[in-house]
Amino acid sequence: MSTKVGFDILENTIRKALMNAGLNEDKATLCARIHTESSADGVESHGANRVPRFIDYVKKGWVNPKGEPELVCQKGLAENYDGNLGPGISNAIFCTDRAIKLANEHGIGLVTLKNTTHWMRGGTYAWRMAESGKIGISWIATESCMPMWGSDEPSVGNNPFCMAVPRENGEIVLDMAMSQYAYGKLGVYRLAGKKLPYPGGFDENGNLTSDPGEIEKSRRILPTGYWKGSSFALILDLVAAALANGRSGADLDDEGRGSCTGCSQVFIAIDPYLFGDKKSIQEKWDYRVERADSAHPSDPKYPVKSPGEGTIERRKYSIENGVNIDEKIWSQIQAIAEGDLDIVDIS
Repeated sequence: MSTKVGFDILENTIRKALMNAGLNEDKATLCARIHTESSADGVESHGANRVPRFIDYVKKGWVNPKGEPELVCQKGLAENYDGNLGPGISNAIFCTDRAIKLANEHGIGLVTLKNTTHWMRGGTYAWRMAESGKIGISWIATESCMPMWGSDEPSVGNNPFCMAVPRENGEIVLDMAMSQYAYGKLGVYRLAGKKLPYPGGFDENGNLTSDPGEIEKSRRILPTGYWKGSSFALILDLVAAALANGRSGADLDDEGRGSCTGCSQVFIAIDPYLFGDKKSIQEKWDYRVERADSAHPSDPKYPVKSPGEGTIERRKYSIENGVNIDEKIWSQIQAIAEGDLDIVDIS
């Protein structure tokens, strides 16, 4: 069952919960804003739903609430940081902003981050780069939670990949895991008692299924594009580990802590007008998106939309009508905000 909670109420309650977990006011305020915006945008799986799990990881020592990104090396337009296991959101926002600043100076900015923690909704950082006027690219290398194609056991991460275009008539933003559905999305459907719209993995008997609970039990999520998704995931892992000079997914598997603890991330910001003027580039983008969106829909009730186009409308609706949140999750956040950290239940 879910309920509607006012945007400001949800944000303030999450902020209090995070401060009770040990974050200072600045970090708690930033992280609460991002969690709330993610839920308001319809990404419940990596918004408010993640708060109890985040606090569980703080209690386990997998997240250092006082951790800050520390510069390790700088080479021209590229910088490398150690995240010191700080909160994934605040670490990733810092690196996003550094990439934007480097792009302002050099045309391209590359920032890599090692030894960090789960960044929650990956699209947050691509959106932030696009809203600054930059093309944004970001991804993360996680522990193994998805089978390579042809395998029946997890051996590669689903390694979310994000890319954004700063179109003035509406940013176009891709935010995708390498699995058909991220585990967080499986949890959203399971909590709601719903089946997935399309098969998302295999059950313990090897049958393709739309039952999110069965997929969670088997841990056999379906790679996006079958062999293509798992291959893409592996390449992202290799490149992130190299550029960040940090842990690969295999290293994370060996350590066994879970949920991206100690992972590597990449943030790239690019000036879209390196070789063309702003007016002509924006016109190219508008024409391309217009042609894509004008394609005949297979179901007239659902017009074709480019990625990210519905996000602003969903946030506006949530601000006006309340943010959708699972009742169990909301009750836990409220209790944590009152100081009861032992109520955390991530099942």
